[in-house]
Amino acid sequence: MELTPTEIADVVEIRPRRFGDHRGWFSEVFKAHVFADAGIDVAFIQDNESFSASPGTIRGLHYQLAPHAQAKLVRVLRGSIADVAVDLRRGSSTFGRHVVVTLSAEAGNQLYVPVGFGHGFCTLEPDTHVAYKVSAPYAPDCERAVRWDDPAIGIAWPDVAGGVVLSDKDLEAPLLSDQPDLFELAAPGRSTDSGESAS
Repeated sequence: MELTPTEIADVVEIRPRRFGDHRGWFSEVFKAHVFADAGIDVAFIQDNESFSASPGTIRGLHYQLAPHAQAKLVRVLRGSIADVAVDLRRGSSTFGRHVVVTLSAEAGNQLYVPVGFGHGFCTLEPDTHVAYKVSAPYAPDCERAVRWDDPAIGIAWPDVAGGVVLSDKDLEAPLLSDQPDLFELAAPGRSTDSGESAS
């Protein structure tokens, strides 16, 4: 299992090994001690899945406030996505910046998105099936979002034929500059879950 930091080091791409033969292949897609050895000591408590029929479906940019902050481990079971993580930690040198990683069922790669980041993705193929682990349950009262096309963030979403598909809720999300509920970067040795907000 190969763990590689992205341009924002706290966001990590994971590439599990696949062991194949004439029947197909086998892969260990999550090993807690490997993550812990790499400094990612997170207790995932729930597995979620989403299905998107149309390419160009955008979900995001989502996060949750404390005490239900969510770290996420995202992978694709069918199809492919452009997966996005946005740094929402005030005081961070990368605040407002983002990374985009293409995840696909074919490649089997994953993205670790820690607490303190907004998350979203755009489907690149029809009938895309995404699975992700989270470190806290869904809590509607703690749910927040930042607008998917905020020019201050400047995400170059894929140009998908037919245009993008979003929920009404995501279309109405505030700009980053208008969202009061963000993270404060924790002092060394403390969690980024400051009690003000979450991922």
